[in-house]
Amino acid sequence: MNEAADVIVVGGGSTGCGVVRDLARRGLDAVLVEKGNLTHGTTGRMHGLLHSGGRYAVSDRKSARECIEENRVLRDIASHCVEETGGMFVKRPEDDEEYFQEKLEGCRACDIPVEVIDGEEARRREPYLARDVEKAIVVPDAAVDPFRLCVANAADAHEHGARIETHAEVVDVLIEDGAVVGVAVEHRSGPGKRVHRKPGTREEIRADYVVNATGAWAGQLGDMAGVDVEVRPSKGVMTVMNTRQVDTAINRCRPKGDADIIVPHETACILGTTDEEVTDPEDYPEEEWEVDLMIETLSELVPVLKEARTLRSFWGVRPLYEPPGTGTDDPTDITRDYFLLDHDERDDLPGMTSIVGGKLTTYRMMAESITDHVCEKLDHEATCDTAEAPLPGSDDFSVLRDYMEEFGVRSPIGRRSVQRLGSRADDVLNGTDPNPVVCECEGVTRAEVQDGIDAAGSDLNAVRIRTRASMGNCQGGFCTHRIAAELAQQYPEPVVRDAEDELYQERWKGQRHALWGRQLSQTMLNHLLHATTMNRDGDPAGLDGDVAFDAFDAGPGTDAASGTGSPDGTAATDGGVDGDR
Repeated sequence: MNEAADVIVVGGGSTGCGVVRDLARRGLDAVLVEKGNLTHGTTGRMHGLLHSGGRYAVSDRKSARECIEENRVLRDIASHCVEETGGMFVKRPEDDEEYFQEKLEGCRACDIPVEVIDGEEARRREPYLARDVEKAIVVPDAAVDPFRLCVANAADAHEHGARIETHAEVVDVLIEDGAVVGVAVEHRSGPGKRVHRKPGTREEIRADYVVNATGAWAGQLGDMAGVDVEVRPSKGVMTVMNTRQVDTAINRCRPKGDADIIVPHETACILGTTDEEVTDPEDYPEEEWEVDLMIETLSELVPVLKEARTLRSFWGVRPLYEPPGTGTDDPTDITRDYFLLDHDERDDLPGMTSIVGGKLTTYRMMAESITDHVCEKLDHEATCDTAEAPLPGSDDFSVLRDYMEEFGVRSPIGRRSVQRLGSRADDVLNGTDPNPVVCECEGVTRAEVQDGIDAAGSDLNAVRIRTRASMGNCQGGFCTHRIAAELAQQYPEPVVRDAEDELYQERWKGQRHALWGRQLSQTMLNHLLHATTMNRDGDPAGLDGDVAFDAFDAGPGTDAASGTGSPDGTAATDGGVDGDR
């Protein structure tokens, strides 16, 4: 069966979710299609910094001004997704004083609030900073949960009539009479997938307009339509540490370089990053030296990182775009600005526009720009309200405040739940009795897991991005079976078993880059708990001979460090900030 809509948005990252929300709120019939879960691509594999703009205040002031503007907007409309950590640009003795002053002047020129503090005060605020840090510029950086943010945008779009279709891969762009008229998608099969169409079937979705919001994959969708979208994907590694060694986002105050930021996120810290151009956003090397570089270099700022346990590492790919005629060999020199490529004006192909470049902090602004563009193309008059309308979860501050006063002060677990759920906390947490903790590391309760299952079906990785269950220190070792037990109340055993295996394997992907020291012991403990206690080791008495954990069951010849023993050999997909975190 074919369906028709006003607009199809391809890509379920921050930009795509922002676009479909804006379209739906303006009264257009919109459909979002994403080949994986929401945040499957770049958005799920970033370090989780809500930029103040300070990072770009010297090299790209236009982007810096956009960042501080949207930083303020997101604190208002997405408060349950943002932690106001603050940020510092710290100077070590070998760092250039002239650049420190340029950074300070650039922030002021971009209307970014700043404060200069000496090394002693910086260490008073962050005791683990290196003793030789001389001074710092304090900026209003923050931490943002990209998973929660995208889900909230998609939920609001759905409430306003949009269709959100995950695990639906675009396999063709439909062109008739020289114009784009829709896309063909293949609904993907697999464990734990709930889709609107039968898995493995193909569906044509027709629309008056198509928005290519696939980020680093924009060139691939362009190829299907016969147009050239010159995205320059650039990979970067992030490494997740087991605790919050700092509570402030720490930036190295130098012009540019690898390994220059530490972002506190939930229960962990994320170290980042590198910047290396790649040809394929899904096929690139993940090198051990990149992980080593994060820890060794950032230990110069926070020495205790050398002694910390590494939970996992993951790689993300930036969707950089360089306008024609501004070529550079260094991806760090490419602007972080965003661009609308109208393929009617550019390629004589009506019916489609690509949005490329940008960053998560400016996703809402990007979505407003392209929605304005689409409305003009469709002669649809409607104003944007996404800068004022709170996202679900941030829409009633009095409920959140009252609930925190009643329950949050007494219970750390309650505080974590309320912070995640925001204004939905009362409805969700009071809807299940009893409500024990299912995931101790992240303080996720049964009510939250059940709420996630209600929204995502049997896909436990979709439940994960909604709740953070299994994303803590044990990486699912002590909770995946408990999460699966909640699923067993609604689904048959084979579905539950496959969904649990898929969740556990997703946790394994990022851990394979951290198999040394105490983390190796933790990973083996996780395996033994599931392979023996849970009868997940292929014992015919338990699983009819099925082998659940290919990564370990491959035997001594498996190259765990490179991931060749993982189920599909693909890159880690959650990133911290997967995100994995």
